[in-house]
Amino acid sequence: MADRSAPPDAARRHESPHPIPRDRDARTPLSRRGWLAWAGGAVTAPIFVRHARAADVPRFALGVASGQPGAHGIVLWTRLTGPELPPRVEVRWQLARDEAFTDIAATGHENAIADEAHSVHAEPGGLEPARGYWYRFEALGQRSAVGRTRTAPAPDAPAATLSFALASCQRFDHGHYAAWRHVAGQAFDFVLFVGDYIYERASPPGALRAHEGGRLRTLEQYRARYAQYKGDPALQAAHAALPWLMVWDDHEVENDYAGLQGQHLQSDFADQRAAAYRAYWEHMPFPKSARPAGPDMRIVGRCDWGTLARIHLLDDRQYRDPQVCPRPDRGGGSNTVRLRDCPQLLDAQRTLLGAEQERWLAQGWDPQRRWNLLAQQTLMARLSWSDPATGGTYWTDGWDGYAPARNRLLGTVAERKVPGVVVLGGDVHAHYVADLKADFDAARAPVIATELCGTSIASHGIAQERITAALHYNPHVHYGRSDQRGYVACRLDGRTLQASLMAVDRPDDPDSAVRVAARFAVDARQPGAQTA
Repeated sequence: MADRSAPPDAARRHESPHPIPRDRDARTPLSRRGWLAWAGGAVTAPIFVRHARAADVPRFALGVASGQPGAHGIVLWTRLTGPELPPRVEVRWQLARDEAFTDIAATGHENAIADEAHSVHAEPGGLEPARGYWYRFEALGQRSAVGRTRTAPAPDAPAATLSFALASCQRFDHGHYAAWRHVAGQAFDFVLFVGDYIYERASPPGALRAHEGGRLRTLEQYRARYAQYKGDPALQAAHAALPWLMVWDDHEVENDYAGLQGQHLQSDFADQRAAAYRAYWEHMPFPKSARPAGPDMRIVGRCDWGTLARIHLLDDRQYRDPQVCPRPDRGGGSNTVRLRDCPQLLDAQRTLLGAEQERWLAQGWDPQRRWNLLAQQTLMARLSWSDPATGGTYWTDGWDGYAPARNRLLGTVAERKVPGVVVLGGDVHAHYVADLKADFDAARAPVIATELCGTSIASHGIAQERITAALHYNPHVHYGRSDQRGYVACRLDGRTLQASLMAVDRPDDPDSAVRVAARFAVDARQPGAQTA
C-alpha cells in the first residue's frame, strides 16, 4: 500500500490510499480494439455501449472513468444524466478480466443520489496486482460505455518500465481536444493531469465553442460546466482508455486564488471554494473518502510504482500564502513585477505548499528508487523576463513568486542526494524543459533536478516572441514554446526517462494530427535534460 499519510495541517482532510498502476505485463495484454478507432477520429458524439437497451434519454452521457489505482483496488466513476432522475438510483457495476465480460472479477452496486449530482464512485477490492481490467455500469435500463483500467504493482515488486501522458489546461472555448483523441490511442499506463480541468470564466464573443453560462460561483454552475466539458467525445475516450492521476490548479475554482483568498478578495470565497471542490469530487474518479468537507479536500499523495519510481502529488493552491504585490485593480492574485519594486518576493517565511506540506515532502523523498517524480501544478524553474543581473522581472503566481520556498525544496534534494528527481508541471500553456538548481544566479552551480512542464491541451499561450526573448536570460531553460498545444509523452526505465513533447497541428480541428515537436532524455544517474 502506498504512503498516503497527510501533512499535519491537512490531517482532517480525506485521501485515497491507492498507489499508481504498473507497466503492462505479458500475462494480460490489453486489447486496442475500439480505443484505436476512437483515437483515429471515429469519435463524433458521446459513445454508448453497443448493447444498451433502447431508451429515450441517455443516462450515461458523460462517459466513464477510473483513477487512483492500487495493487488490489481501483476507483470507477460515472454520473447519471437526463431529466426526471429519481432522488436515489441503484447503479450496478461490473469489473471483468476480459473485454467481452465473460470472466467477471468483481461486481456490486452503488446508490447515485441527487445530493451528489447522481455521481458514482465504485471501489472494487480484492483485485490482482498489475493486471488489466474492463468495467461498465448499468442503471435505468441502460448500460454505459466500457472502460479499461488496470491495477498497480505491489510497492516492493520490480517494475521494468513506466509510461504516462502529462497533461493540463483544457479550456473548452479555446480549442478542440485532438490531443485527447491522440492520448486515447497510445499504450500509456496512465494519464497524469496537473490542473485546470475546467475554466470558471464566461466565454468572450466569437469563441470557438462557447462556455454555457457565465462566470461560475455556485455548485449548480460548477456542475453544469463539468458536464459540458465531459460531454466532449475525445475527453471521454481518454478517460475510458486509461486510469488517471489528478491534481488541481486554480481554474477549477477561480483564477489565481490562494488558500481562502479569491482574486477579487470577495467575502464569500470560502463558500465558492466549497462549491467548486464539491463539484470537482463529484466529477472525478476519487474515492468516497475524498468527498470534501466544506472548503477542504485532500489531493496530496505519494505513490510507489513498484521499486522503479516514487510519485509525489502536490497541492500548491489550498495551503499557499497569497501572492505579493498584486495588481491594484484586482486586490489579489498575480502580477508580473521587477524584484527591486517588490522585495517581498524574497520573504523566506512565505510558502507555496504550506509549511506542513513542505515538511511532508522533505520526509518522503525516496533514496532507494531510481526515480522521484514530483507532480505539481506549474513551472518550477526560474523564468526572468528581464536581465537577472539587474534584479529580474518575475510572475508572482508561480514558483518565482515563492523563490525561498523553491530554494528550500531543491536544497533538500541536493543535501540528501535524492536520485532521479523530475518535476512535472503545467499551468503556463507552454512546453518547457529545464535544469533545476538551488542557485540560478551561479553559472557553475550544480544541476539538482530536471523539469518537464507540459503545454496546454487547448488553452491559448502567450506570444512566442516573449518566450524567445526570455530564453536569453534563462540559460538553464533548454526549450520553451508557447505556440504549441498538446501534452508530454513520458516513458522511463531504470536508466533513462524519454520525453516526447507532443504538438497539435491545428488546435481548432478536432481531427488534427498530433506530432512530436521535440525529444529530450534524462539519465537517472545524472540530473539535467539532453536532446534526444
